[in-house]
Amino acid sequence: MADRDDSKSDAFGLAATRAHDTEEERRVGMRRDRLLAALTLIAGVGLALALPFALKAGAEFFLPTTAALVIAIALVPILEWFERRGVPSALAALICVLLFLVAANVALAAIVVPATEFFRRLPERIDRIQMNIAPLIDFYSSFERYLNRTVQHLAASGPVRAPATTAVAPPSSILELAASFAPSVIVQVFFGILVVFFFLSGWTGLRKKTITSRASFGGAMATARVIQDVVDDTSAYLGTITIINLSFGLIIAGVLWVMGMPYPLMWGGIVALLNYVPYFGPITAALLLALGGLMTFHDIWVALVPAFVMIGCHLIEANAVTPLIVGHRLTINPIMILVSISFWSWVWGTAGTLLAVPLLIIIQTVLGAAGKPDIAGFLFEHGTLTRPGRTRADASFEESETER
Repeated sequence: MADRDDSKSDAFGLAATRAHDTEEERRVGMRRDRLLAALTLIAGVGLALALPFALKAGAEFFLPTTAALVIAIALVPILEWFERRGVPSALAALICVLLFLVAANVALAAIVVPATEFFRRLPERIDRIQMNIAPLIDFYSSFERYLNRTVQHLAASGPVRAPATTAVAPPSSILELAASFAPSVIVQVFFGILVVFFFLSGWTGLRKKTITSRASFGGAMATARVIQDVVDDTSAYLGTITIINLSFGLIIAGVLWVMGMPYPLMWGGIVALLNYVPYFGPITAALLLALGGLMTFHDIWVALVPAFVMIGCHLIEANAVTPLIVGHRLTINPIMILVSISFWSWVWGTAGTLLAVPLLIIIQTVLGAAGKPDIAGFLFEHGTLTRPGRTRADASFEESETER
């Protein structure tokens, strides 16, 4: 009997020891997981802080590569349309690249060539601009004279001298200014075209390999869904916005043609191009139209009509047409748009401003499908931070209650 009791007590002791060892291993594993998660978080924060400076320093490589990938993703639906009709992938990719180059060259020829000629006449039209804004200049001069007289009465050191201004000679030619950057620009454009072609020619095989290389069926389906969402959202946004902007530019060009303003297609192209940049683009287009009107017409109110027409059409487009066509699927937080424009314009300048919204859509789509990191939960819900006055006993009690 005593031997049986001893064996039971030994069994209970062994079970208790095993339970204690299991609990200790669980605690050690939890601390190890927390340490690895903390190191991962620190490495992620460091990467996020260093990435913008790396992108800015390596703009000659990253900018054409990123722009080419965005353009290639937007051209994927056209590629797939050709492939469904039996066109080989390489030939379909070449057709897509040629179509894009033709459209881009037509747009640039319609904008750059007339703009070079028009703004070359800016020094000759200064007199007309001054005549149009003469009332504003007279008001400003009268106000400045009044301020000078007031300051002269108040100052004891004598009359106030107007600050000296130094005339800055404008560049003699836009083409001459761009000539120094031509070699690097040509290399980057050629590199971007090659990236677009090879991405499109290998798109079908790359997508198939990416999906089939997943270890599980669920992972393969999730990967396929993410790829399809990125392509659909990016191409849908760029396609619909391009159609809207082209229509918008043609309307402005028609109004300017009726008014007799020279180079209406150039102004329509400038408006369409700047309308890709939310908020800041339309403001810049309105200012340029105001400058063009002042260079063309003699009456200041007639000169400002193109800018007012552009602002009115933009309000209708931004508040009625675009939300109706694009819908709620591609609705983006305005704060995120402003942050994206500010970030990418700081990194890559004007080109980054044009790429800001497509890149935001791609990043938002990937994060929405893959899941966003729960940094707040990591910091506050799992014991990383403790409240002031919280004792170890309270923490142990809350942990035991959670386990129950």
